[in-house]
Amino acid sequence: MQVTGTVLTTRRVDAYHALTVVAPGIAERYRPGHFVSVAVGGAYTSMVTRRAFSIHDVKSDYGGTVELVFTAGGPGTAWLAERRARDTLDLVGPLGRPFPLPRDPAHCVLVGAEYGSAVLFPLADALLARGCRVDFVLGAAGAERVFGAMRARRLAETTTLTTEDGSLGVRGKVTDALPAVIADTRADVVYACAPMETLRAVTAVAMEFDIPVQVAVEESMACGIGVCMTCVLPIIGDDGVTRMVRACVEGSVFRGEQVRFEDVGTIPFDALGAPGGGVRHVS
Repeated sequence: MQVTGTVLTTRRVDAYHALTVVAPGIAERYRPGHFVSVAVGGAYTSMVTRRAFSIHDVKSDYGGTVELVFTAGGPGTAWLAERRARDTLDLVGPLGRPFPLPRDPAHCVLVGAEYGSAVLFPLADALLARGCRVDFVLGAAGAERVFGAMRARRLAETTTLTTEDGSLGVRGKVTDALPAVIADTRADVVYACAPMETLRAVTAVAMEFDIPVQVAVEESMACGIGVCMTCVLPIIGDDGVTRMVRACVEGSVFRGEQVRFEDVGTIPFDALGAPGGGVRHVS
């Protein structure tokens, strides 16, 4: 649904910005892993495409609020970072396919890098409500970019932190620590949200342990509703056939082993409907 939401609060969380927006209809329909698309730039902007944001938190306050966490990395997000309480935003959501939850209690390892970790906290709440065990592995380049370390420690049985510069936790990447966490916790499933290269490595680790992995991919989304086709990526179906699917509609959550990470950004020659003669890059 499309709503006009009122900004309730704004805050800084280390290197990131967080906006809490009153959006009752979206909050009511939300499930962990859903996202929203937000119009940026104001009424007379030249920035005509929306920006997609995962939802970090949902509360029943004021009829229903959603919190978005992001980094100001371009003109659209820079504009959003300047919003203040009582400003209004045009949001469409909840969008996408949420994380599937285990039918029975399971041991779940949640892996997040940078602000991709934000989407994992409502997932952790949902898993705990089902009697699951939750363990976190969170990482980033440096300490100021690790999101949610304190909250993770409150929620999880264990929380492992990694930084590439060694400023917090273990020096290295989340995938360096992941094998030991899976083994120590006897994990049944891995959930992950991170940049694509990290998701590729997380999937490889999970496959080594022969456990399922659910990944929320980070792809550019201009519309969020499956029209613009900017977020297509090659996915192997249950029938073994590769299809180009839209991350915003068929995802953004996929089974990790079905994503052809090495071919993201291309149309593989063996994809259904692809032109012959090799791999074609998409713009």
